[in-house]
Amino acid sequence: MTFGTLALVILLGLAGPLLAWRQSWRMPVILGELLAGIAFGTTGFGVLHPADETFTFLADIGFAVVMFVAGTHVPIRNAAIRSALGIGALRAVLVGLLSVAAGLGVSALFDMGHGALYAVLIASSSAALVLPIIDSQGLSGNSVLQLTAQVAIADAACVVALPLVIDPADAGHAALGAAAVCAAAITLYFVLRYLEDSGLRRRLHKVSEDRQYAMELRVSLALLFGLGALATATHVSIMLAGFAFGLAVAAVGEPRRVARQLFAISDGFLAPLFFVWLGARLNLREFGEHPWLIALGLTLGAVAVLTHAAMRLTGQRIVFGVMASAQIGVPVAAVTVGTQLGVLKPGESSALMLGALITVAATAWAARRAARSQSAEGNRSTEGVRPSS
Repeated sequence: MTFGTLALVILLGLAGPLLAWRQSWRMPVILGELLAGIAFGTTGFGVLHPADETFTFLADIGFAVVMFVAGTHVPIRNAAIRSALGIGALRAVLVGLLSVAAGLGVSALFDMGHGALYAVLIASSSAALVLPIIDSQGLSGNSVLQLTAQVAIADAACVVALPLVIDPADAGHAALGAAAVCAAAITLYFVLRYLEDSGLRRRLHKVSEDRQYAMELRVSLALLFGLGALATATHVSIMLAGFAFGLAVAAVGEPRRVARQLFAISDGFLAPLFFVWLGARLNLREFGEHPWLIALGLTLGAVAVLTHAAMRLTGQRIVFGVMASAQIGVPVAAVTVGTQLGVLKPGESSALMLGALITVAATAWAARRAARSQSAEGNRSTEGVRPSS
């Protein structure tokens, strides 16, 4: 990989914010980055070579950071959400049970042999995608708190489950590796909690800010990559390492300065590089060789939306059920890990991403409907108030 290629990758990453520029479209930034990678990678012009070792290593760093940031988005410390944990957990479990049947059914229908993997994908949600949409639309109320709890639980559970189902033959080793990574993340949580409660972190922050050392960022990255090294040594995806450490930081409380610094590193460089690389790896030409893979992707996306929407039976509004179906992190991880392990069939990775994009489009529609409904309810409430004479 050369500096010229790196410059091209960063320029292609600009396709993400450009496509998402109009807020009314509710398009995720990663969509443009994926499309740019597809256009200049294996599917398109062939300018980018995702098999390049340097490119792959930088993408792995980006993957770890992306999953870390996704973990920090899980609202563990939000006291208001705790009251909604019961119904949120119930819905996440019910969706999971339905997803098992749905995943096995889709796998049997297309004769893929990945029923467990499809079940995890269908059951997954993306806190990193849903929570910003909730904030941007100004959605509030008890139903939104329940949705947030449901998404957070499903996101965390599916990230942990993915390494166990993506390669069933190695599930035992994956379970041991996942347990080691989770134990290390829990240990880091208690260490960070001690540093916070003792005031050492704040004193370090003061000196670092005054002298511009960026010590907290350096320590955070060192711990993240250390956990990634443990995951690699135990043959577990760095996805779990990044997400688990993100949860630990979220549980303690991420300092705002570190969040801003990580945002600059992640969204400005590593995340777009990773998603451009991922797009470059996808070979959509295989859709032409195996047209039925398009049907697989559409089916996975539609089944995920319908499975989550079925929570209408528990009293959840359909628009919130559809929003809960949004999946990005888990499908991306499945494609990345599955391709690295060689367990996905030709073109299957593209089908998984197509299914994820179906859920994103459905979530964008549902979010707009929910915002309009809330606005209309607010207007009716205002009109019902009469000024006293």
